[in-house]
Amino acid sequence: MAPGPLAPSGENGAKAGTGGGGAFGSQVDLAAATEGLTLNGNKPQLAPVAEAPAKEAAAPAEPPNEMDQLKAVISHAKAAQAKYARFTQEQVDAIFEAAALAANQARLPLAKMAVTETGMGLVEDKVIKNHFASEFVFNKYKDLKTCDVIERDPQGGVVKVAEPVGVIAGVVPTTNPTSTAIFKSLLTLKTRNALVLCPHPRAKKCTIEAARIVRDAAVAAGAPEDIISWIEQPSLLVSQALMQSRDISLILATGGPQMVRAAYSSGNPALGVGAGNTPAVIDETADIQMAVSSILVSKTFDNGVICASEQSIVVVDEVYDAVKAELMLRGAYFLKDEEEKDRVRKTLIVNGRLNADVVGQSALRLADLFGLKVPEWTRVIIGEVEGIGKEEPLSEEKLCPVLALYRARDFDDAIAKADKLVMLFGAGHTSVLYTSPLNREHVQKFGQTMKTVRMLVNTPASQGAIGDIYNFHLDPSLTLGCGSWGSTSISSNVGPMDLLNVKSSIERRENMLWFRVPPKIYFKGGCLEVALRELKGKQRAFIVTDKPLFDLGYADQVTRILDGLNIHYQVFYRVAPDPTLACINEGLHEMREFRPDVIIALGGGSPMDAAKVMWLMYEVPDIAFEKLAVRFMDIRKRVYDVPELGKKAQLVCVPTTSGTGSEVTPFAVVTDERTGIKYPLADYALTPNMAIVDPQLVINMPKALTAFGGIDALVHALESYVSIMATDYTRGLSREAVSILFKFLPRAYSNGPRDLEARERVHSAATIAGMAFANAFLGICHSLAHKLGSAWHVPHGLANALLISHVIRYNSTDRPMKQAAFPQYEYPQAKEQYAELSDMLGLNGVTPDDKVIKLIEAVEDLKRQCGIPPTIKDVIGAEKEKEFMESLETMAEYAFDDQCTGANPRYPLISDLKQILKEAWEAPIVPRGGLRQLRKFPTYLSPQMVEKAMAHTPQSPLSPSKLTP
Repeated sequence: MAPGPLAPSGENGAKAGTGGGGAFGSQVDLAAATEGLTLNGNKPQLAPVAEAPAKEAAAPAEPPNEMDQLKAVISHAKAAQAKYARFTQEQVDAIFEAAALAANQARLPLAKMAVTETGMGLVEDKVIKNHFASEFVFNKYKDLKTCDVIERDPQGGVVKVAEPVGVIAGVVPTTNPTSTAIFKSLLTLKTRNALVLCPHPRAKKCTIEAARIVRDAAVAAGAPEDIISWIEQPSLLVSQALMQSRDISLILATGGPQMVRAAYSSGNPALGVGAGNTPAVIDETADIQMAVSSILVSKTFDNGVICASEQSIVVVDEVYDAVKAELMLRGAYFLKDEEEKDRVRKTLIVNGRLNADVVGQSALRLADLFGLKVPEWTRVIIGEVEGIGKEEPLSEEKLCPVLALYRARDFDDAIAKADKLVMLFGAGHTSVLYTSPLNREHVQKFGQTMKTVRMLVNTPASQGAIGDIYNFHLDPSLTLGCGSWGSTSISSNVGPMDLLNVKSSIERRENMLWFRVPPKIYFKGGCLEVALRELKGKQRAFIVTDKPLFDLGYADQVTRILDGLNIHYQVFYRVAPDPTLACINEGLHEMREFRPDVIIALGGGSPMDAAKVMWLMYEVPDIAFEKLAVRFMDIRKRVYDVPELGKKAQLVCVPTTSGTGSEVTPFAVVTDERTGIKYPLADYALTPNMAIVDPQLVINMPKALTAFGGIDALVHALESYVSIMATDYTRGLSREAVSILFKFLPRAYSNGPRDLEARERVHSAATIAGMAFANAFLGICHSLAHKLGSAWHVPHGLANALLISHVIRYNSTDRPMKQAAFPQYEYPQAKEQYAELSDMLGLNGVTPDDKVIKLIEAVEDLKRQCGIPPTIKDVIGAEKEKEFMESLETMAEYAFDDQCTGANPRYPLISDLKQILKEAWEAPIVPRGGLRQLRKFPTYLSPQMVEKAMAHTPQSPLSPSKLTP
């Protein structure tokens, strides 16, 4: 291609192409070459350069064949990459090594070429850059897997595969023309991509030579011929066309904001870096000699063209004079007065733009340009200033060994000044703090304040920011992201993984399951005394119960045993049904004054729930109920966790009813009496330390309480058996509870205290079912019962009884509209599992549907034996039908949002829950003619589908699951 007017603007195109966007400085553009041209609507800005030939500014338009040549280069690169994408890791690594060795061996001649061609920097320092780009980058990434399978986790079922992105367009700055070309070429080779480089016009020879050396070594090692290529005659038009080509997969743009915007607006994915204006803060605890030496090592490197190099020093007043003296000792020339500062200002910035003549020049050469007389040992020129902003040119980025020096009142003032410098001219890039390594407070405050992605501590900025020299944990890179602060897409040092597409093969894996119950569970008649003797050695027991139990002397049975153990005790007996926060706080106040080391909950669900919450607040005073009550899909992944309890006191639960199972569960419910909100708390930390299941405490339970508690326990067993979280560990418990309750609940209800065996077995079954649902959770029967109970004051066990058969029928389908997501629940199984329970009970069904019908009939018969009415209307009263129907929508919505809903095998719609409540109002689940007459069809079936389904009713009497509409 013929020579063009300009490559893309430099590493800080927004500021005369002089900002430091890459690791090693900014690209400097020729102002004359920009005349009449725009870059994506933004004219590149640069102060005039004396040596720029006038004829180049008026160069003719690009010849038509340049676009054809560019297309050919990209086409060849694309073909080469398609071949290279099939190479193995071993082949790629051999090519990567050969290319790195070749680049490393050419580090000196390439450095000489760069200085000769660009007139910037030092040969010796450019050798280090080239060395770094080859040796350090190779050493860091030589063992990195970048081909095919790069990670395999058989246990987790995850395989990650790396794929190349394709053809990469690489923009190279004039300040860093050879090492950037080496760096981008090596990363491209390591990742099986192809690279098309776009050099800067003032550095095209050395950039192309660096690329050629890498390319030839790679080809000799087996790489495709055109895997690395370049634009021979770069120009603005061609570089724009390169970035906008549809065959370019990624742009790797080393440049400032304007270059980054051009890359990002090209329509192709881009990785861009931003401008730098690094401040170095020196506090009163810093090692001044080390700080000054580090700053000079950095700022004089390659004559200051490094984008990460320090541009300003901010020193606290306490050590300001000492720092200044050390700078002077080490070779700094301080501008004497405002007249000298103005000379520097006027020469540095011309018409608001950095003067290209100063970029990359030595301090002595700069002194000549500024009209200053300085000693021959001068390494840097420093101006003491106060202003920060465009009105103070010395506060801007200076790609030469010139520094601004600021005096700060204290450390807070210093970091405020540093932050302002960064945000005005180098947001996101790099900042440095010099302090004592032990001064963690300053390190932390600096890190919290500065908006830079690299915050270096006691480190030369130029060499430290690129990584792997002063800290090998920072990846080596010559392309440094600046995050959103610097308007770039990355906030790290660009490496090979940024040039890969990583595909993850994710196999289905069941989560680790769990089974948690109290460490000790005592049962059988008379176990209360034996179990409480386990508390020997405890000092103070706090007993939580309700007034009826206290008045009946139940608490006395506990306190007599405690007296024998010499355990002091206090009884709190003011727990009401559905305990409130006021009740909890009242008991908690007494508990904190008493300071127990054991808490004993005595009673039904309410005292045990109250005791759990008191225990929680006693152990963790700053607990947040509203966070603990947040719903969860999996209790192990819940948003809010409770720390393990038991450090202050153990919790012992002694149930006096047979049904709730609260003595072995991690659940509790408390009501905020001010708002009426019920907080259902769930966390395994709430699991009691001991459960004492003594049937002698329930011998005289009233018949209604026996029936409601017994059916509540049955529903616990039924719902936990078909829960999506059920396991072999929980299903055995659920089955045993179902078996016991069907056999002994009618006897316990009818015979009362005369049948001690029935009482004991039902009491044990309630705890067994509690252990099952504590680990498998429940379903929508409980979700609906919670809302029915709270809205219509229906006892919880009775509410479950009124709904359970309708829920069994709802769940018993092979074709649910929605199924809850849980890896253990592979396909709809509820019908099959209900049928298993039917077989276990010997109900003699034939088909799965028949077996479920038999199970529903058995449940309804059990309810009848326990005196439980069949419909909600029978409980609430027919006169309240209108009011009940008006409440359906609200109850259904709240039930849907209930914690129990997520574990139901058939994930319900709100309309489904509303329908269940509606049917449970007055439709007996088992009419005289049998369940088949009550056949229900989902609302999504059309009348034609229903008609067709009715013709097949004998084949599938329960649900449309086997029909094919």
